[in-house]
Formats: sequence, C-alpha cells, structure tokens
Amino acid sequence: MKLLTLLFSSLFFVSCGAQVTPESLINKDKNTIKTRFNVPNGYEMIQGQAGTYAHYLQNLPLKPNGTDVLLYNGAVKRNKVHAAVIDMEIGKKDLQQCADAIIRLRGEYLYQANRKNEIAFNFTNGFRVAYSEWMKGNRMQVKGNETKWVQQAAPSDTYAGFRKYMDLIFNYAGTRSLEKELISVNKITDIQIGDVFIQGGSPGHAVLVVNVAKNPKTGEKLFLLAQSYMPAQDIHILNNVKNKSISPWYSTQFDDELVTPEWTFQKENLKRFK
Repeated sequence: MKLLTLLFSSLFFVSCGAQVTPESLINKDKNTIKTRFNVPNGYEMIQGQAGTYAHYLQNLPLKPNGTDVLLYNGAVKRNKVHAAVIDMEIGKKDLQQCADAIIRLRGEYLYQANRKNEIAFNFTNGFRVAYSEWMKGNRMQVKGNETKWVQQAAPSDTYAGFRKYMDLIFNYAGTRSLEKELISVNKITDIQIGDVFIQGGSPGHAVLVVNVAKNPKTGEKLFLLAQSYMPAQDIHILNNVKNKSISPWYSTQFDDELVTPEWTFQKENLKRFK
C-alpha cells in the first residue's frame, strides 16, 4: 500500500465538499465522537459499556470543528471528505495509513486498558508479532521474507516503546494481513462499534465503525465511519456524500455497495476483531 501512495492519491482525487453535515446533527462545541454527532430523529445511540472497545471508540477526542485533515508531513489533505478529525498524533513518517490506523486504535485501546498481553498483529508474511515479546526486549529481525525475534533491549512497557512497536507493525502490515486476521460478520444488521469494512490489496482500503445507532421500531441501524488514507494522515470521520440528509451517519439499508468518499465496499467486506 505504501509503495503506491503518490500515484493512487493523484488518481483518486475527487472534491466532495468541505461540509455536508446537517446543522441538527452536529454539536460544534463538543469534543468526542459520541457528543459531537447527534443521531437522526427516531434513532437511539447504542451505548458502549465502560471499559469496552466500543466505549473507547465512542469517546475518542476530536479536534475543534472545522479542523483540516493533515498529512504526516503537515500538509493539508486536499480532498475534503471529513466531518471531524480525531485528536491523535500520527507520527512524522508515511506509515499510519488505512489499515494501520485501525491497528493503532485497537492497540491503543488494549494498551490503555492494561490488556497489553493481548496486543498482537500479523505481518503480511503471516508472522505474528506480539507486544508481549517486545516488552521483554525482543526486537524483530527481518531478512527478505524471513522474520524472527532477537533479544536487543532491556525489558520495558513504556508508551514510547509501544509507539515504536506500532510503527514496526505499520511498516510490515496492511490491508492484506489485517483482512486475514479478522472474522466475517455474516449480516450487515449485526454491525457493531469496532467492526471494519476492509478489502485487502495493493492498494486495498479499510474503514472503522466508531459509533452505531438503532431505530427501535424498524430495527434499522446507522453507523459512523473513520479512516486514514494515503499518504498517512489524521484519522477522520467520513461524510456520507450519498445521503447528505443523515451525514455523517450511514445506514445499513444500502444496496450491494457501501459508497464512501474514497472507496466502495460490499456487505461481505464487513469484519470484526476476534
């Protein structure tokens, strides 16, 4: 995915407009996903229980309303596809792209929840890279397609070390590896906060479900999507340019294709962390 960044970015530049969120659905002075965006009339937000991944995602901090999405090098993203920007540093290298952002958020949640032994992601070659090994002072030695742990540092579980571990994952993982790690969600109506729409490829793309609401009378669900893209950039909440009346919410009642501003997915692309 990283190798095709500049070419792919230039081919897929489409201006979608800076703001399509209806005034009734946005609280401009609020600073979390859960509080910034109201649910449309007739829907109720599904509340993530304290300590869960859903609760973590719903309460992610947002930058002030109207903030631009910045690339890793500080440049402004030209394609205005976002309704909000998540307030999280992304580093100064072109690493944290689409699948990487989803890996980052999952890793951050587990780290903050003191579930560090559960942090593990696969390289594209299938090698499982557990943070528990990194904490012991082991480091990855990569030669071609061969990968192994080598003792190189003192044991540590500092946040700075965790971020270095994350950057390592970003270097050698992507949509292909993440897609294989996730399990399929058979029914779109079963969508949950934390689910992922993903198409593995070079390039592929992935977006993360960060909030869900439900109509108690009809059972229809709405959801918010977050993404990073190419080149590496701030994680941001996507506008819904196909249905501006409920933007940035998306409905589960779409036809065969889920059209987002920079990628199109199918229902069978919905997956979930184990």
